[in-house]
Amino acid sequence: MHVAIIGAAGMIGRKLAERIADTGKMGGASVDALTLIDVHAPNVAEHFAGTRTALAADLSNAGTIAGLIAQKPDVIVHLAAIVSSEAEADLEKGYRVNLDGTRALFEALRHAEGYTPRLIYASSLAVFGAPFPTRIPDDFQLTPQSSYGTQKAMGELLLDDYSRRGFLDGVGIRFPTICIRPGKPNKAASSFYSSILREPLNGQQAVLPVSEDVRHWFASPRAAVGFIEHGATLNSALLGARRSMTMPGVSATVADQIEALRVVAGDKAVALIRREHDPAIASIVESWPRDFDTARANQMGFRAETSFREIIEVYLEDEMDGQGPNAMRPVA
Repeated sequence: MHVAIIGAAGMIGRKLAERIADTGKMGGASVDALTLIDVHAPNVAEHFAGTRTALAADLSNAGTIAGLIAQKPDVIVHLAAIVSSEAEADLEKGYRVNLDGTRALFEALRHAEGYTPRLIYASSLAVFGAPFPTRIPDDFQLTPQSSYGTQKAMGELLLDDYSRRGFLDGVGIRFPTICIRPGKPNKAASSFYSSILREPLNGQQAVLPVSEDVRHWFASPRAAVGFIEHGATLNSALLGARRSMTMPGVSATVADQIEALRVVAGDKAVALIRREHDPAIASIVESWPRDFDTARANQMGFRAETSFREIIEVYLEDEMDGQGPNAMRPVA
């Protein structure tokens, strides 16, 4: 199998490439070729045993897409995007990257006769906007209330239509907010969800810009990689006309996050969180969905964590060799 990852220098793309390099497989299928594309040359998966190609290229560039399609990868993972706050601040860039680049890729596949790859499209919970029920079902309408959400919703509709016409074999994955993200905060409005845990676990202060009763939907980076791996070999006939699904996750309040941090790392870690209300961030995240019925994805075999403590422990295992600023307490 030949796997191409667009957006391979991002956190999820990097972790996916590293997992493929470590195991030589994706979704149980052997991988013998790996193509990594991002606007900055991806410096990941160098230990991959098969053929590896890393390119610094922009998906909105026609030459980039033509070169990729010429290789005819079996699976294309489309992770390239600019995040919510940046897409809201820069309308032109948001549509160019998040919509125009996606459509250009789909159009190139439409014209590639005899070639129909599995395409994993990274979508978002931002496709849903208020008013919505407390627990959003799988068949809830797409009602985005941000430019980013609108761009992702349009991508989902294109994925459905181009799959229906047989130009590609699409699987759309609506990722939960991924937590705890390693590294530094990004420009996403949701970035603080990771910061209030990651920084204290590393002995550093963090800022909480919203109230502790704000609830959201989460999964770990490990689960995110698992979603893509499973989607790569899923029997897409089971999806029917609706190619995108909300992935399973954990519904938790900020208070739930902080209490899980306390259980895992103690009061000293929690004391590193500083409350500084930010009305702009609060107004964005308080309008986001809070809980989901993901029976459809569950039935198709997608899996995630079931508690926030588990999410924190995944971070400690994957990023800190199982160690935090304080000795972990025994698992009950």
